[in-house]
Amino acid sequence: MPWTANDIPDQTGRVAVVTGANGGLGLETARALAGAGALVVMAARNQDKAAAAADDIRGSHPEAALEIVALDLGSQEQTKEAAGAIVSAHPAIDVLVNNAGVMGIPRTLTADGHEMQFGVNHLGHWTFTARLLPALRAAGDARVVTVTSTAHHVGRAVDPDDVEMERGYGDWKAYGRSKLANWHFGIGLDRLLRAEGWPVESLIAHPGLSDTDLQATSVENSDGKILARVFHAMASSTGMSAARGALPQLRAATDPSAAGGEFYGPRWMNTGNPVRLPILRRLGMDRAIETLWAVSEDLTGETILPR
Repeated sequence: MPWTANDIPDQTGRVAVVTGANGGLGLETARALAGAGALVVMAARNQDKAAAAADDIRGSHPEAALEIVALDLGSQEQTKEAAGAIVSAHPAIDVLVNNAGVMGIPRTLTADGHEMQFGVNHLGHWTFTARLLPALRAAGDARVVTVTSTAHHVGRAVDPDDVEMERGYGDWKAYGRSKLANWHFGIGLDRLLRAEGWPVESLIAHPGLSDTDLQATSVENSDGKILARVFHAMASSTGMSAARGALPQLRAATDPSAAGGEFYGPRWMNTGNPVRLPILRRLGMDRAIETLWAVSEDLTGETILPR
């Protein structure tokens, strides 16, 4: 039988943090976790959209336990403030879903001067995760799920000599790089957690081709508008709903049979039921992870466990 949101175990008494929970995959992830009984912290930049999303969830789950926290992953300072506020309110966190992201945008910089897609999709989540790890450890049996994309297949590992992509920037090239960084981060984090014996597991997931507002936003902002329009048209006509697209990350976050270091996505790459997928692109992975760790520590000043 295919895995659905109905297979999520009872989450009563558990705390889940979802980034980008104000729309699309994040909203559906928050909805499903809240519907299963979890207290869901909706961490999002746009507070008006987050409030509307919370109202939407309560429309289907009137008893949903929801909290909204302002999170701007494009600012290291604000990311640290958000993480601090969450840990102060919740010393133990059971689930962290690193879902938020930007896609296919022109070259712009974060508040800290970093290339935006790498800065938001990876560096912001790097710092956010680092600051939440003590609370995840305190839960005793926690999971971190980092959302990547099929675009990681075309992404290149971060180049320490051109981290900000000042040479030859391309909006989709940068997106692929950021999604490969998510891939390497999720796998590298699980290795460290295992080595340290922490009761926290790290998994990765991707949604396939899902019809979300992220597709529409990329059409508006992308330099490569033709490619963006193609993806948007495909998502609108043949893509899965946001609720279906969120199932792989929900399975990674809650399925008792899932384990650290695993990868979940649609069975047929861009569509299908959520299943465990093989870890590919192993050649050069160890070096890429080591480089990503060094670059991330240098740019953020945050260390995630000793190496």
